[in-house]
Amino acid sequence: MGQGKAVLVDITRCVGCESCSVACRLFNELPPEKQGAQKHELIAGQWTVIQSHTVNFKGGRVRRFVKNQCLHCLEPACASACFARALQKTPEGPVVYNASLCVGCRYCMLACPFDIPKYEWNQVFPKISKCQMCLSRVAKNEMPACVSVCPTGALTFGTREDMLKEAHKRIAKSPDLYTNYVYGEKEAGGTSWLYLSDVPFQQLGFNTGVVKKPLPGYTERVLRLTPGVAVGWGALLTGMYLYNHRRSAVEKEENS
Repeated sequence: MGQGKAVLVDITRCVGCESCSVACRLFNELPPEKQGAQKHELIAGQWTVIQSHTVNFKGGRVRRFVKNQCLHCLEPACASACFARALQKTPEGPVVYNASLCVGCRYCMLACPFDIPKYEWNQVFPKISKCQMCLSRVAKNEMPACVSVCPTGALTFGTREDMLKEAHKRIAKSPDLYTNYVYGEKEAGGTSWLYLSDVPFQQLGFNTGVVKKPLPGYTERVLRLTPGVAVGWGALLTGMYLYNHRRSAVEKEENS
């Protein structure tokens, strides 16, 4: 399968205007945005958010804005964990969710190293909720809705190969501006959303402890152990969930 389309997020260019969040909600006909603390959290029905981080950097306090949404892994652990095949990686790049196939097991939530899929806990017939990367647009070589409205050029859309080239080109051109790392190039085997930053990623809430190897390599071995898959699969995914989130918590404590 080809790597398909991707988006490059340049954190140094984001001003936190939240145009992307509004466009996502309108295009996907999502509920009105939450207020208070939840406004900036990925929750069911809220697929992309802007989070603000004020950190110590180069002798001072600086503020950076980070766009959060599904990273659309090249080899998604969520899809590998879903025995109902409600989650699928498409050739175009997006990892999409089909609610009609979902059985509500929530294994995808445990498998995801980035804590992306959310569950509609308050619904009578709950579903999983996450960014679909505007597949209907991407399939026609159109930008996702969020990218199309960004006024500062913080979001760039193209093939993953071109986005990686552009990311490394920017780093080479301005080595004093960017940290020499592209987040998403290798995390969990690589993702379709890539990030550039001047501030170290661990200071901006990124899970830098994610393994570089594609996670389905672990999950598929357990799936082959059916019919005892339910107990073993749940135990493995719970272990992966706790490991990833413990690493993330430790990093946040060290950088606080």
